[in-house]
Amino acid sequence: MDFLYVKALHIIFVVTWFAGLFYIPRLFIYQTEAETKLEPAKSILQTQFKLMSKRLWYIITWPSAILVSVFGFWMLYQNPYYLEEPWMLVKLAFVLALYFYHGFCQYIYKQLQQDLVKYSAFQLRIFNEISTIILFAIVFLVTLKSAINWIWGVVGILLFGILMMLGIKLYKRIRAKNSWEKAEKEVLENDEDPSE
Repeated sequence: MDFLYVKALHIIFVVTWFAGLFYIPRLFIYQTEAETKLEPAKSILQTQFKLMSKRLWYIITWPSAILVSVFGFWMLYQNPYYLEEPWMLVKLAFVLALYFYHGFCQYIYKQLQQDLVKYSAFQLRIFNEISTIILFAIVFLVTLKSAINWIWGVVGILLFGILMMLGIKLYKRIRAKNSWEKAEKEVLENDEDPSE
């Protein structure tokens, strides 16, 4: 098969693999949050999230992870000189890290399928960002073909992420303060004596 076809298939399955890795932690978060619901909502939501996770994990994410490797190794077989490039070795290290992330997702998936909730929704939200950082690193490595310059892209996304988190916290505080002031105002208005 022509190298460009193999490369195109590799990229397609990278996209579908990341789609699965981005969405599965969201389902973990929703399933964890469903633990706080009252029955019958809790059971209905848990059943639905388990089914959605199972389909996403075994129909999209796992096959994509396998096919990414098949086409990736095929490209390396067709062009073994890539293995002499420092940026490719760094990229492969990130790919290995992504497989460890995938494996940990499998671990969490199995726990949640057995109704074992060991991580909070907040912990899962933080965990969800790992795949984003790996994606940025890999894309910058492949695009810049430099074993060093990718760092600036990852630092940029980390700074952007920190700014976003700070912005969200600030927004929540302002919203909480406004709702507190509104509630306080309503209480004061209700406490006023209408005869005065």
